[in-house]
Amino acid sequence: MSTVRADAFGTGPLSQAAALIHTLVIVEALLLLTAAPGLAGLFLLAPDPANLPLAALCLLPLGPSAAAALYALHHRGGDLTELRPSRVFLRGWRLGAGPALKLWAPLLGWLTVIAFTLTHFPATGLPGWWAFLLAVTGVGSLLWGAHALVLTALFAFRARDTARLAAYFLFRHPRATLGALSLLILTAAGTALLTEALPALLAAPLLLSLLRAGRPLITETREEFTA
Repeated sequence: MSTVRADAFGTGPLSQAAALIHTLVIVEALLLLTAAPGLAGLFLLAPDPANLPLAALCLLPLGPSAAAALYALHHRGGDLTELRPSRVFLRGWRLGAGPALKLWAPLLGWLTVIAFTLTHFPATGLPGWWAFLLAVTGVGSLLWGAHALVLTALFAFRARDTARLAAYFLFRHPRATLGALSLLILTAAGTALLTEALPALLAAPLLLSLLRAGRPLITETREEFTA
């Protein structure tokens, strides 16, 4: 009887919930810690369109940190007695920081160009429908970036192959893309209505939701594109 209780300890529903909360808290803390230099600079910047390039530079550390968080959340354990979220996060950072930055930096640069153009749109002399096209392109780029970040965190592909797969999955798995879009809208609305710090404070739960939305593309990648 005591043996059964010992085996069951750490694997029940309450233990699994506690394990999830513990993992989220640790991953959130490590994500904020590793991205802290950039985030601190970002919050110090005035909300001026001229600061968009500086904001992009401040966001550079966030890509590798988010990839490490996705890795840690994907490989999290459900047994309360076997939790090592900090160790898994650091392993994910070592494995994914370089590959994530190869995609994250160009994405930030492209989004900066779009945002700068939209904030100075009257000066461009372009017709109004160009603004709509640029906004749609920006949203599509963010969704592509969400898929690319998941793939980079969990698989060891070349950057160009990851970029192609992320673009392919935008239309291959519309539910995963819509899930990422829902998270994007929710984050934008919360930021506008509550506080600009909301995405940082809820980064771990948002990334866990992104992982769950991306299960179809993760499964297909593992089955079809890995040996």
